[in-house]
Amino acid sequence: MAVLVALGAFLMTLAGGWTAQRVTDRRHLVLGLAGGLMLGVVGLDLLPEALHAAGTEVFGVPAALLLFVAGFLLAHLVERLLAARQAAHGGEEHFETGTAARSASTRGGGRETGGRAPEVGLTAAAAMVGHSAMDGVAIGAAFQVGGSMGLAVALAVIAHDFADGFNTYTITSLYGNARRKAVAMLVADAAAPVIGAASTLFFTLPEQPLGGYLGLFGGVLLYLAAAEILPEAHHEHPARSTLLCTVAGVGFVWLVVGLAA
Repeated sequence: MAVLVALGAFLMTLAGGWTAQRVTDRRHLVLGLAGGLMLGVVGLDLLPEALHAAGTEVFGVPAALLLFVAGFLLAHLVERLLAARQAAHGGEEHFETGTAARSASTRGGGRETGGRAPEVGLTAAAAMVGHSAMDGVAIGAAFQVGGSMGLAVALAVIAHDFADGFNTYTITSLYGNARRKAVAMLVADAAAPVIGAASTLFFTLPEQPLGGYLGLFGGVLLYLAAAEILPEAHHEHPARSTLLCTVAGVGFVWLVVGLAA
């Protein structure tokens, strides 16, 4: 049953990626919405669940919050290291003349990628795939508790996976990766919940490690939203419509969380 329900997440992820591809002439709106969705998922879903599941404290601070900060710092460190390595090898020239840069510029309405390392986008997308796999595990674990619990969790996951597909494609292409790589990461992200749900047929997931993972991943997502996606959205188009898209993204996640509660 869990695997069949996870197929809904597969379809919604693909729908999110398809939507991201079709609105490239309004890229600033796409990025604004993606940033809002990511912020909403972190603050309204991932972090509360992580605090509830992890439970324990380390030197007076909840373990989930420590991992949340660690995830933020890890994302920052990875991006700085990759950017430094790219610059040391003439990365900015590559972005201005390479095929990936021209592809990203075309998708972004003629805008350059700004010297960002494609590896950062692929790493972020891989993290999204890992998160989606854990979404599938969450569906399977919930069905281990009971059918009604499984359906409630599946509803939230399926709705969130639209945002996951949207964000996976956007993040991968934002960093100058070719369209085929963005599509490949999207398909991997779509398949991940099904694989995750199927894996729970063979084990029972402990609650505390799941909470720790959610905290760590929440920190990574917050960094991407606050330090990369939202600044990029407002860089050339500081319009109120972009801000409204960000607020709408947060509101959508709030609605989903409230309906699933």
